[in-house]
Amino acid sequence: MFTLQHTDPHSKARAAVIHTDHGEILTPIFMPVGTAATVKAVHQSELEDKIKAQIILGNTYHLHLRPGSDLIARAGGLHRFMNWNKPILTDSGGYQVFSLSERRKIKEEGVTFFSHLDGSKQFFSPESVVDIQRNLGSDLMMALDECPPYPSDKKYAEKSMGITHRWIKRGFEHFAKTKEQFEHNQIFVPIAQGSTYDDLRKKSIEYICSFPNPVYAIGGLSVGEPEEDLYRLVNLSTELMPLHSARYLMGVGTPANLLHCIALGIDMFDCVLPTRNARHGIVYTTQGIIHIRNAKWKEDFSPIDEQLQLDSSLSHSKAYLRHLFMSKELLAAQIASLQNLRFYLWLVSEAREQILKGTYSVWHKAILEIINKKL
Repeated sequence: MFTLQHTDPHSKARAAVIHTDHGEILTPIFMPVGTAATVKAVHQSELEDKIKAQIILGNTYHLHLRPGSDLIARAGGLHRFMNWNKPILTDSGGYQVFSLSERRKIKEEGVTFFSHLDGSKQFFSPESVVDIQRNLGSDLMMALDECPPYPSDKKYAEKSMGITHRWIKRGFEHFAKTKEQFEHNQIFVPIAQGSTYDDLRKKSIEYICSFPNPVYAIGGLSVGEPEEDLYRLVNLSTELMPLHSARYLMGVGTPANLLHCIALGIDMFDCVLPTRNARHGIVYTTQGIIHIRNAKWKEDFSPIDEQLQLDSSLSHSKAYLRHLFMSKELLAAQIASLQNLRFYLWLVSEAREQILKGTYSVWHKAILEIINKKL
């Protein structure tokens, strides 16, 4: 299920393949976030043909509340429901539930919360999120965990980590007792927690890795902690993780975050940043970052990103994209989202090529200076 192909000689950056029944995933990889069975403002055909996405992410919390996992199961699973034939990862919904701090209650059995849609009382347990994700039919399904806020005192972080570990054990046991509903295998993925405490992170990584598995996840980061803590804890984590399993860093992040964490041995990423920023007129390009609403782009008729012109139908100018934003046209979000996601997928694809050539460290430093520029 996981094949390590090459490691950069001057860093921990890795090129690998994750094998699923819906296709191979070449790593390092970025997963566009399709929370509610859609990547905002982007059609599935564009994800496949223009952005070259290999895997996308859906969310158990949102899909459970609407339209409901039973309905999706009756449709033939999430792949058929949304007409996407490549791999899908579903988050367990833990982060969404625990962000509802005023509307949920955590117990050993699971978590009770109230829907943000209609206020209805809901309950997630380690077992029920497995059942929901069996209904969804995702290729990779995440364990239920508690994501403690930043900052957290150590006593709370340790208690939270203990609950997460016990939930992971119950999740694995229930996963083993249940079967896939559709004609493809599913992978259950445990998540390490521990807030910003090195000893807790070490303990959590060692715990999740006690379950032999093709994929492990690092959760609870990129929640407000300083970047130096993010990189320190990622480095500590990957030092302890098996070489021959994929490492997934959840919810990260900026292009610079991706490149630094690839150098630290991370294989998989997801984040809403490229599409969320696109809707606010922040555009990532191979030459730097554009705030497209700025007046300087009003008469700039050059392509948004000459290196990444998606095709002749999407070779729009900066002036045109600015006009769409200033006119509040829906097409603005679509074009900007396509550009940002294409940039993210280009970045990890280039990283992979550099790893295979053994030149990642040199390229990493050079490309960062370019893509971090504010144009």
